[in-house]
Amino acid sequence: MSSQSRPDLPGTYLFDGPASRRGHHMNKLFMSLRTESARTEFRADEAAYCRAFALSDDQTAAVLGRDWTAMLDLGGSIFYIYKLAMMDGLSMQYLGGVFTGMSEADFKAAMLAGGRTDV
Repeated sequence: MSSQSRPDLPGTYLFDGPASRRGHHMNKLFMSLRTESARTEFRADEAAYCRAFALSDDQTAAVLGRDWTAMLDLGGSIFYIYKLAMMDGLSMQYLGGVFTGMSEADFKAAMLAGGRTDV
């Protein structure tokens, strides 16, 4: 569980002002991936692209390793992180599964059944 998790809502992440500031450069990188030219440049040399956005070493490692939870811990917004996941052909349900410790299929089934009941 992240240190940024809300104690009153286990399994959730708090994206507030401090998280936004912490993840500013990383979120700018993710937002840049809206354009095909940026995606092409990113795919050509992901590490160089991270350097161009002045990511910290930890953020760079999370992006290059596709450590989705670490990206949240380092100030990433799920809405921006998803832009990177889409480049990898991953769904929002996949990320939901990662963040809740479920498989993509189990997460999708839980959502279709009315949501998580473990919180």
